[in-house]
Amino acid sequence: MCDYSLMAVPNRLAREGEELVAHRFPTGSLGLAAPDDLKRLAAPAAPVRRTWWNAVKEFLNPPKTEPVPAVCIPPGARLELREIPARLQHELGVGPVEPVVFTQITAAVNSYRDAVRFVNGREIRLQELREGQSVKVLDLSVAEDLDLDRLREERAEFILRR
Repeated sequence: MCDYSLMAVPNRLAREGEELVAHRFPTGSLGLAAPDDLKRLAAPAAPVRRTWWNAVKEFLNPPKTEPVPAVCIPPGARLELREIPARLQHELGVGPVEPVVFTQITAAVNSYRDAVRFVNGREIRLQELREGQSVKVLDLSVAEDLDLDRLREERAEFILRR
């Protein structure tokens, strides 16, 4: 759904037909984000006349930016992975664009578990994708039933550790 390291990042569920990109979040983990959210983050702030007083105010009260939300994908969802690097194509025996199924490879705490499974059965963790690689959400209706109690327990354990 969303790797353990993205629990501290605002997140939301994916929508069918949505275009996403692999993005490195402040936690250091690679996850999926909407390009519009990334553009908003990169947009320059409105110019302010640079005076000594404005510099002091900005230092004491830095501008707040809304963080980019991680887009969570339920296990079993069908995706289209695009712009697959040549190294991965060769290593996995796939082409530059491939249909994949989102999965979780472990339920272990404090480990990266989000992965994609190719038609040929090969799996790679999201952490192995290239930053900026694009993903299209094809179908969420085939998503597996989530064990929400287990996810709540994992989240509670993560919060206690912080």
